Amino acid sequence: MKLFSWKIEQVVQTVVTDRARERIMANARHPPTDLGEPLVYQIRIKGHLGPHWADWFEAQTLTQDANGETLLTGQVVDQAALYGVLRNVRDVGLPLLSVVCVKPGQADGSDVK
Repeated sequence: MKLFSWKIEQVVQTVVTDRARERIMANARHPPTDLGEPLVYQIRIKGHLGPHWADWFEAQTLTQDANGETLLTGQVVDQAALYGVLRNVRDVGLPLLSVVCVKPGQADGSDVK
């Protein structure tokens, strides 16, 4: 009976340890955000988007870089909205280069209008 009890304790310890590890890993993948600050994303794509694309990316600022890339910058309310913007990038057909979450003060760029 003592061996059986020891096995149960070992299984419980393993489950508790695994759950703690999952929680730590989840926090590392999705760090908590300060809910008081808006999330601003910079999405870089290869190629230039002209001013006529401004309506397609309504809440984003389009900036054409001299290196032939376009930077989309703007606030995103949640992950679903971010995926919506990324879907629009995909639909344009230009290669996605990067997606970076920045603090609102870091986001700068000129408007393409």
